[in-house]
Amino acid sequence: MRRYPVHLYTLLASTLAVVLAAALSLTVSTQQAQAATVTVQAESYAAQSGVVSEATGDIGGGQNAAFLANGDWMRFDNVDLGAAGRLTVSARIASAVGSGTVEFRTGGLTGPLLAVIPVSPTGGWQTWATQTTDVTTHPTGPQTVFAVLRSTAAGDFVNINWFSFVGAGDSPAAGWVPIDQAKWDAQLAQFRAMTPAAVPAGIVRVPEFNATCSYSHSKPDDPIVLPGLPGASHMHSFFGNKSTDAFSTPQSLLANTPTSCTPANDLSAYWIPTLYEGDKAVEAEGMIVYYGSRLVDPSATVPFPQGFRMIAGNAKTQTPTPAGSPGQYWCAGEGGEIGRSADGNWPRCAPQAHLTHQLVFPDCWDGKNLDSPDHKSHVATTYDGKCSGAYPVAIPNLSFVVSYPTSGSTAGFRLASGMASSIHGDFFNAWDNAGLGHRVKDCITQKAKCNSAGTF
Repeated sequence: MRRYPVHLYTLLASTLAVVLAAALSLTVSTQQAQAATVTVQAESYAAQSGVVSEATGDIGGGQNAAFLANGDWMRFDNVDLGAAGRLTVSARIASAVGSGTVEFRTGGLTGPLLAVIPVSPTGGWQTWATQTTDVTTHPTGPQTVFAVLRSTAAGDFVNINWFSFVGAGDSPAAGWVPIDQAKWDAQLAQFRAMTPAAVPAGIVRVPEFNATCSYSHSKPDDPIVLPGLPGASHMHSFFGNKSTDAFSTPQSLLANTPTSCTPANDLSAYWIPTLYEGDKAVEAEGMIVYYGSRLVDPSATVPFPQGFRMIAGNAKTQTPTPAGSPGQYWCAGEGGEIGRSADGNWPRCAPQAHLTHQLVFPDCWDGKNLDSPDHKSHVATTYDGKCSGAYPVAIPNLSFVVSYPTSGSTAGFRLASGMASSIHGDFFNAWDNAGLGHRVKDCITQKAKCNSAGTF
């Protein structure tokens, strides 16, 4: 359900605020918001859909854009994105429930994607936090910028007070890992020269292949978030490359061939926070890593570059996950879910059903960086079946499907990172280039369902 103000005077005040904001925007939109010095107030839109303004409790007072749900949008005219170079995009957000993203697009609602700001609960509708992301490629000078709200949950999920667009020039930012262009060009050339295998009649036309993995080992390490710091992380359960630890690099993963995944030429590392039932760790009976595509034209997909890494989910999200919550755990197997844990956050499964979760990763890439400071800013999720703007390169749509040998109880579970909502996953690519390339070429670009061996 969407939130709505309750009292009539609040409705009238909010309606008046929208009218005034629209009127004021005629003045604001004739000025250029200088990227290096000016924040853009969310309520100063030139046009909108689904947005109500309300008095804000944030520092500085004024109003914020409120009651924002999936599909709502705001348009801001003459936003000066400055000169070419790195651009820092920030949003001041508040959220009590749900999660999603704020997409910034230029030129139109479906125009090129400029940046994506993730949204997760901040603790309340007037509990404010600033979320920031960097982009390395963007249009220059004055632009029409659309803020488009995206969420898989029903109802409102965020309030927004302001945005900022700060040009940082060509200075490198800590945490960005630029691609080796010569190596990437060679990998792409090898991929484009591959002849796709003939697809037999009767094959399911779904762009997909997978790696089937068993549990490998556990360590309080995270070579993406906390590289070189053994023991500094919460406990993780690792799949794939058996050498993975805090010191893992692209070179070390490729040099250590033992893996818990099929096929053997996938030396990548995959990991998730360890699940606990009481004080006992419950390790997964298996993980299937799916590589697919949600693009309208999956033939645009290219393989991950060597050493590519990214994260899905947020270990800091600590919010309840009652029945019906998006992205929650479920029960797979005969009988399915028969109830909930005492706190309502976990399913209880029938005796023949097992606790299961699917974690989905972004599928568009900036084409320039193997990693970013938050391990997310170099990638974005497509909602319209296209990769464009600052994220023009289509990569396989990765997802982890994890199954645990337990049905649960009223006591529920916990993750090493906290509540069920803190589930997250890490991917560190170390596929053999030819092995990954042939699978993308044969299975994804031809829209044909393949198995772990990469065959139809």
